[in-house]
Amino acid sequence: MNAGHRRAVGLVLVAIVLAVGCTLAGRWQWGRHVTVDAEIATVEANYHAPAVPIESVLPRLDTPLTDARVWTRVSLTGHYRASGTVLLRNRPVDSESAFHVLVPFQEDASDGAGPVLVVDRGWIPLSTTQESPSAAPAPPTGRVTITVHLRQQEPLSTRSAPPGQVQTIAIRQVLDAGGVATSVPAYDVFGGLDTETPAPAVPITALPAPSTDPGSHLSYAFQWWTFAIGALVGFGRMALREARGEGPGSTDRPAPAPRRVPASVARRGPSAEDVEDALIDAQLGP
Repeated sequence: MNAGHRRAVGLVLVAIVLAVGCTLAGRWQWGRHVTVDAEIATVEANYHAPAVPIESVLPRLDTPLTDARVWTRVSLTGHYRASGTVLLRNRPVDSESAFHVLVPFQEDASDGAGPVLVVDRGWIPLSTTQESPSAAPAPPTGRVTITVHLRQQEPLSTRSAPPGQVQTIAIRQVLDAGGVATSVPAYDVFGGLDTETPAPAVPITALPAPSTDPGSHLSYAFQWWTFAIGALVGFGRMALREARGEGPGSTDRPAPAPRRVPASVARRGPSAEDVEDALIDAQLGP
């Protein structure tokens, strides 16, 4: 195998590696597009649908909330356990640093001890004076009817947080931080507040609606696949030229023909400058 063929093989290998990498990147972007598209479809189907009793979606406390039921609007009646208010850290809202306000809501029951649902009532901006649950606007007191959007709880966090705060909405961590006894039954999901009746004395800033922007994943996928095709075509052509001995690094290419000097130039004698220089040299010589 001559040098040109070795360079051609190297270029083909580079083309394959680049094409495979770009193809995989495109597939990842396509997967993100499919996932986001499904999430948008769920939001559009559930977010503005009429509220239903929570028992119709979660007949048991440990009933899992499927992806298709996320953002479902449910209603329940009971009372807030304001003493168990907890702040969720590090959750910016519209690019603004903020705390989310999490409050346990105990559902009415015939024996007066219904299950608890953790409710994300809204958010307050971050400041040096708002780093404790007491800084959050109080929820309405007494018997309250609320509608919420159901959400799946988040994984447990191993990071520490100041008293009365949590790093994630893991139900048991939230209830523990709020001082709610482990004996109190609780749903394994939480709810993002939609409405509450009666209204609180001091309103809280509502949570923003979920985004339905599909992003640029689809266009990025096609861009990566275009790069993959370009790598195969571009490096393939370079490899073909090297194999034919036509590449820039090939030594098998024929030497360029010598440049022909026009006959008129060849017949032309010395210029006037050359004659003058010869005369001066003769006068200065020994």
